[in-house]
Amino acid sequence: MEKESQKKEVYKSTLHKMTQTTPTILWNDSCSIEELKSSIGHGALGATCNPVIVLNVLKQEWEIWKERIPEIIKENQTATEDEIAWKLIEEISVKAAALLKPVFDREKGKNGRLSIQTDPRLYRDSKRILLQAEHFNRLAPNMIVKIPVTRAGVEAIEEATYRGISINATVSFTLPQAIAVAEAVERGLTRREKERMDISTMGPVCTLMVGRLDDWLKVVAEKENIITNPESVDWAGVAVMKKAYRIYNERGYRIRLLSAAFRHHRHWSEFIGGNVVISPPWQWQKRYNASDVTVENRMNKPVDPGIIAELEKKFVDFRRAYDENGMKVDEFDGFGATVRTLRQFSQATTDLILIIRDMMLV
Repeated sequence: MEKESQKKEVYKSTLHKMTQTTPTILWNDSCSIEELKSSIGHGALGATCNPVIVLNVLKQEWEIWKERIPEIIKENQTATEDEIAWKLIEEISVKAAALLKPVFDREKGKNGRLSIQTDPRLYRDSKRILLQAEHFNRLAPNMIVKIPVTRAGVEAIEEATYRGISINATVSFTLPQAIAVAEAVERGLTRREKERMDISTMGPVCTLMVGRLDDWLKVVAEKENIITNPESVDWAGVAVMKKAYRIYNERGYRIRLLSAAFRHHRHWSEFIGGNVVISPPWQWQKRYNASDVTVENRMNKPVDPGIIAELEKKFVDFRRAYDENGMKVDEFDGFGATVRTLRQFSQATTDLILIIRDMMLV
């Protein structure tokens, strides 16, 4: 009876059971302090910040930040509204990073990091991305820096890795992007090794925004009047993630995959058992914990070949996403999901700046 009681206490939730019994890692897709504390209680070992998330944090924690933002403005008398907005992002990120520092110390850098995103508007400029990445890396010892998988971003990823910055590749949806990131990280790590610089505490990850690939194919279906099995499109991101995972393992890449952009439970449940990170928002974590989905190894279970065949037959962009050679690096910037996501991230940055402007011009 005592052992049964202890067992129930160990597995406080479905996600907690996953983190305790499988290699799959949980991150919280938010830097809200209250949400992060709750997620850590279920086994989370990392978290994320970006302009979209900061807008949500401000809505949730306005009573805290409505007093602090005017102080930041006063402390930086000559700063532009853009600069104040990024100082706010940095401060929110540093507060969240402090919560994760014990995990970072315990796991020697592989986990316990706060993921902070470079300005999405810089996606064409590798030098400016790199400068911001270096600045973010100095904010706290357990930062991991998000860099978009655009043409310039891939270049910045290699150089940032060489300089000892742990990167989180973002704005990434396809197998060609995942392979380009892994190869860039390998080049950066190898360069460091040749110069006898330490790589033992680095913890790079490559995000695949699985739900956003599904979203894009649904947009394409509407535009091109494509009729398909409604459920098939919801497997697109899962299929890409599983294929990328197999290739990463076969080639021994020293970077983990991360699943993001959740639309349904398969964006979590199909990856259980893999040595990967899942990064759902807190609302999705609550759904998963309240569900009857079992914690079992599904990562190596292939997607139905019939679904793959249908997607390949009907969607050119799925073929581009699923084939390792489906796109060249120079084509990443024009991929539909990339364009949509960069627009959203850039708009969120603008919306945040407008909030700052309204508070400055009083």
